[in-house]
Amino acid sequence: MIPQGFIDFDLIAAKTAGTTRTYKLSGNRIQGFADGLEALEQAIYKVLNTEKYEYPIYSFSYGIELENLIGKDPLYVQVELKRRILECLLKDERIQGVDNFKFETSGDRLFCVFDVISTYGKITVTKGVEI
Repeated sequence: MIPQGFIDFDLIAAKTAGTTRTYKLSGNRIQGFADGLEALEQAIYKVLNTEKYEYPIYSFSYGIELENLIGKDPLYVQVELKRRILECLLKDERIQGVDNFKFETSGDRLFCVFDVISTYGKITVTKGVEI
């Protein structure tokens, strides 16, 4: 039997466009909901802390590859980290740009501070990686 109804996908898309409401993560618990800037900050945190290809629940396009940077030359890590951050963050339609990358090495860790320009404003993010 073939369904005889009509689904207006344009209407559904119009009603959900711009909706960013998601579950709010607090430590290892879900506590309420987050929306707007708070939801975007959480999405950035999640994607930058999920190793790409590691978890079968995520698609191969989600996350960032960091483990294979361990043991590499710090200058190479800086260039690659910037490229990989841009690649994974610019997939989000709420993010308009990522710039002002600054790097600092402390022992065997490289810290990267950068700005995310979004539809909600500017967010400054710090990401550390083992080198």
